[in-house]
Amino acid sequence: MKVRGVIEPSGQSFSRQGLSRRGALALLGGALGGIAGCSRAAPTTFDLSAPRDGLSRTAGRAVLIVPEPMAIFALDSERIVIRGANGELSYLSNAQWSDRMPRLVQARVVQTFENRGRAAVGRPGDRLSGALTLLLDMRVFEVREADRTAAIEIAAKLVNAGSGSVRSARVFGANAPVGAIDGPGVTAAMDQALARVLTDLTGWASALG
Repeated sequence: MKVRGVIEPSGQSFSRQGLSRRGALALLGGALGGIAGCSRAAPTTFDLSAPRDGLSRTAGRAVLIVPEPMAIFALDSERIVIRGANGELSYLSNAQWSDRMPRLVQARVVQTFENRGRAAVGRPGDRLSGALTLLLDMRVFEVREADRTAAIEIAAKLVNAGSGSVRSARVFGANAPVGAIDGPGVTAAMDQALARVLTDLTGWASALG
């Protein structure tokens, strides 16, 4: 909000010396009140977790690099996507993720591999010389109002870093029921669905290399 300067009434003039301290404080208070009136409460921030329970200790044989997943524009932000009954997309009000969704998912994928005992895994900037690259495409990451379901679908390709040839490819997906279309309800369901996807995805990739 832009705060405008004082407009002088017709036929009068105010000098800096003539404006009293009380008047200056009153003007400042009015301006700050206007700014406060235009501001909105910050949205509540939610996070996603990397699964730990039920993971086999499969360390993998090769150094694995996990770039940031690809995502369409609607998913490439901190906003939480809601799909309406007619297929329209909107964002959940008063709630957001702790980071851009692709970067947050990248971090949780790496952590899930580490929870399996794989030390030789990292991001492109980690100065690792990788033999394999795990390319991810976030196809679906949303809550569907029609059936109150959290839906996640991620396509994965395991690529040989030297030749660029695809060793294997697979699509992973999971759903979870949503208790309430609000921040806590939606994010808890998304966390549950993502845990299933990450468990299957990291198990598949570790078995292949």
